[in-house]
Amino acid sequence: MNINVILFHFCLLFAMVFAPYDSYSQSGDIVQRRFVVTLPDAHVGDLEIDTRLLDSYGSIDENRRQFYLDSRRIFTESEDADFTHPEILKAARKHGVALMGGPMLGNLEESGAVLWLRQSESSPLKVKVTGTDSGNEKSYSAGSVEPGTEQRIIMDGLSSGTDYTYAVYVDDRKVAEGSFRTAPSAPDESEFRVAFGSCFHKIGLHNPNLVNQIVNRKPQVMMLLGDIAVDDRENNIGMHRSDYLLRDVSGAWQMLAANVPLYTSWDDHDYLNNDLSGIPERFTPADLKALRGVWQQNWNNPENEADGIYFSTRTGPVELIMLDTRSCRNVAERGNYASYLGREQQEWLKETLKSSTAPFKIISSGTMWSDYVTNGKDSWGTWDTLARQEIFSLIETQNIAGVLLVSGDRHGARGFTIPGASGYSFYEFEAASLGGVPGPDAMAKVPSNQIFGYHGTEIIAFGEFTFDTRGGEPFVIFRLINEKGTILEEHTLMYSQLTPHN
Repeated sequence: MNINVILFHFCLLFAMVFAPYDSYSQSGDIVQRRFVVTLPDAHVGDLEIDTRLLDSYGSIDENRRQFYLDSRRIFTESEDADFTHPEILKAARKHGVALMGGPMLGNLEESGAVLWLRQSESSPLKVKVTGTDSGNEKSYSAGSVEPGTEQRIIMDGLSSGTDYTYAVYVDDRKVAEGSFRTAPSAPDESEFRVAFGSCFHKIGLHNPNLVNQIVNRKPQVMMLLGDIAVDDRENNIGMHRSDYLLRDVSGAWQMLAANVPLYTSWDDHDYLNNDLSGIPERFTPADLKALRGVWQQNWNNPENEADGIYFSTRTGPVELIMLDTRSCRNVAERGNYASYLGREQQEWLKETLKSSTAPFKIISSGTMWSDYVTNGKDSWGTWDTLARQEIFSLIETQNIAGVLLVSGDRHGARGFTIPGASGYSFYEFEAASLGGVPGPDAMAKVPSNQIFGYHGTEIIAFGEFTFDTRGGEPFVIFRLINEKGTILEEHTLMYSQLTPHN
């Protein structure tokens, strides 16, 4: 090989390694994938595979790469290691990583939002929030900081329905920034947008094309329904943390989390492994406690219920009801009443539906509500049809209006109607297409109740609800949008269609 060829390859390698990963955020151009990581690969998740994921759309900054690699080694060697481990903190400081994780927005309210982050040093941290139109500024400071421990900064006292930008400063040095729009006040007539989807499977977390489309649509919040960041780590808590760090050093993920408040729940691959739930054989109650603990440390949800990771919160005109359809299952009682959610969560769900004053309610299930795809495999249909019917009957008999069902797990994107006993139809929307991975058939064998269907490898896409309460009859528009910004599906539901009448 002559010297010119050698120099060409050296320059090409140099450009790949040191090119700024975040350049996609500066333009709308499609970024080509450099490395294809399959779903079976992601489930294995060894060092080689996770490094390919890290570089799948372009090399990240070298300091973040080395911080991740150094920390991953510690997590691999010690299941008990967490982000406060001295060697992990040392690696963060060595490579100049001020924020080991975050910022991640969550818990959007009329008066503000909550900002999650993980700092590598105990240096003073400040968040400055500025009104986009008014220029008014508010500052928030962290209290006593333990390096490596997650912080949640409550950005309150803001105006409802207002656009804000924010910046995070450590020792007066800006280390991150983002934006959000506060929720409208409850009586306001407004438009409110909720993005949702599932099944990133680590693969999609690094996809700047998809993230650009989500952020550009300006949803006020996003619901992630499972199989998000951790892949098949079972009860190895160290590798759960390693996968969360792989998430946090991703430029694409940072763009999403910094600009869209997130609400999250887990499914099987986040939890233990494929189709596992409850406390299966060879796992223990201590494993369950540890899994819930590491989940809560690494997400920015509202306060969850004591016996699971489920919660309900109102934001704008919508009650977000996110269920724990994994850890509360009673494995020994499969097929019997309350085996899917557990008795406590089942009762909580009924009371939440009865007491909600929000005009619209979105109820998430990690797996399918309906049985049209794979005959209800690992979901309500093979676990707990009695409890599901109880929930549907409650909605119908008490005329609980504005309920939408969202689901994940069955890779692909689909829409269904589910006939109720009174003749009312429930609407289920599934966008298990964030990672574009293989799954079951796009269409049910008997598609009479199916609105649309896409196979998992046909699209990389997210779902979106736009709620409109601006005079006249409220309505919601569902859209399915791919990574190029193409609207694949658009369906409008009037409030009367979402209101049972008995």
